[in-house]
Amino acid sequence: MHTAPPSLETLVADVARTLTANGWMLATAESCTGGLVAASCTDMAGSSQWFDRAMVTYSNAAKEAMLGVPAQLIQSHGAVSEPVARAMAEGALTHSNAQLSIAITGIAGPSGASPEKPVGTVWFAWSSGRHTLSEKRVFPGDRQAVRQAATMHALMQLLAYYPSLSSS
Repeated sequence: MHTAPPSLETLVADVARTLTANGWMLATAESCTGGLVAASCTDMAGSSQWFDRAMVTYSNAAKEAMLGVPAQLIQSHGAVSEPVARAMAEGALTHSNAQLSIAITGIAGPSGASPEKPVGTVWFAWSSGRHTLSEKRVFPGDRQAVRQAATMHALMQLLAYYPSLSSS
């Protein structure tokens, strides 16, 4: 039996419950989603108890200045890559009071794609400082669909990865 995915509001409530129960704060470093994860989190009343800050680092210069992503890393791998997503997640922790971060960098389209990185390619990273996990997904659809799917995925996987991120 196939179950429907949870709503965005349900996901945020689950994230809030998990972080609050453990006294953790969340920071986000978003590129292609343009702050949609942060907006979804802060739509919930009381989110200041578990949401610290968001950094929308759309340009490469912003990734470097706000998150400390090395320019050489972006030049070598491209902004939409595993090393950059991981550096974004780790930089979000360094530049916040959070214990957990989500980073998203991708190609929402309609332009910016290449054969190696088609529209819908998104790299994610989740970090607790001790552990950083990363994953690539390719989502179907137009710009809005890719951004929405990436937002949902980032929160769902945060909940799935939380036990391994929080373990010592």
